[in-house]
Amino acid sequence: MTETPTATRLLRAQGVTAPAGFRAAGIAAGIKSSGAPDLALVFNEGPDYAAAGVLTRNKVKAAPVLWTQQVLTTGQLRAVILNSGGANACTGPGGFQDTHATAEAVAAALSDWGTETGAIEVAVCSTGLIGDRLPMDKVLNGVRDIVHEMHGGLTGGDDAAHAIMTTDTVPKQVALHHQKWTVGGMAKGAGMLAPSLATMLCVLTTDAVAEPAALDHALRRATARTFDRLDIDGSCSTNDTVLLLASGASEFAPSQADLDDAVLQVCDDLCAQLQADAEGVTKRVTVTVRGATSDDDALTAARVIARDSLVKTALFGSDPNWGRVLAAVGMAPITLDPNRISVAFNGAAVCVDGVGVPGHARSTCRQKTSTSPWT
Repeated sequence: MTETPTATRLLRAQGVTAPAGFRAAGIAAGIKSSGAPDLALVFNEGPDYAAAGVLTRNKVKAAPVLWTQQVLTTGQLRAVILNSGGANACTGPGGFQDTHATAEAVAAALSDWGTETGAIEVAVCSTGLIGDRLPMDKVLNGVRDIVHEMHGGLTGGDDAAHAIMTTDTVPKQVALHHQKWTVGGMAKGAGMLAPSLATMLCVLTTDAVAEPAALDHALRRATARTFDRLDIDGSCSTNDTVLLLASGASEFAPSQADLDDAVLQVCDDLCAQLQADAEGVTKRVTVTVRGATSDDDALTAARVIARDSLVKTALFGSDPNWGRVLAAVGMAPITLDPNRISVAFNGAAVCVDGVGVPGHARSTCRQKTSTSPWT
């Protein structure tokens, strides 16, 4: 169904509970020694429970990723439980058993609360240091408590967004309101950000009526254009997870194109928030490649430039050093003609057809690019 064109509203004060049919909570379960919130729950009240997910491409996958991978094969999710303060990665069979026990505990608590739920309907996400088992007594006690703290409206979503933070300095959430339906989301991530998502957990919700296949299409399209293109330190996490849940509570079924666009907008905004809050970052840089022989070549060239140490050094010093850009892209496994490469920083050309522009232009460019962001 195509909605009559109306203005949409993108609000960062709202998140996963902005769409109808969702409750959430965030509490301090004692997983973190600091006493900060460290356990979050997102619950889909229905009437639909369609879901999709995109997980890390790292071959070393954390126990929660392996569990959630299995759960997503059903295309259905009632709940997502997330903890910060420990990744539960590289913890062997015991770590997987801990994840399974967490899902079982969530299912039991929700069933006791009045919503019959099975463990196979619960996704588990963890973030924190790699290598340590979680304090399961605190996790399980927290699970029993958090079910009774769930709220709809804005409070529950905000609490959940705070509870998944690790080295993040601010919570990251956003909601996109259409006339008849809404998409909301929250994310965390500040380090180990690189293509193949970015060390991040992200939960998206919508009250639209949508099949799992439609959600999967929208989510994969959006992550490929947003999170997959965010690179901070070239490291890919063991725990990266992006989930999309649909409650169907609006009783409105958007077209695939409208669903794709809405999910992309929410992911794009969350991606920008992740970039702005990344650990140690002093510059926010957008690398744009035009005229490549293919989209794949353009993306490869951009990634090579973004990851080059000398290019990063120049950017840190606000130096529009086009020579380093050419040297970097020359190592990219793509088809290119060195005599047709042009480079511009924030719209100021410093190299045209493989040759530097006069010195005064570079000086002008340096003045224009002394502050973040760069393009």
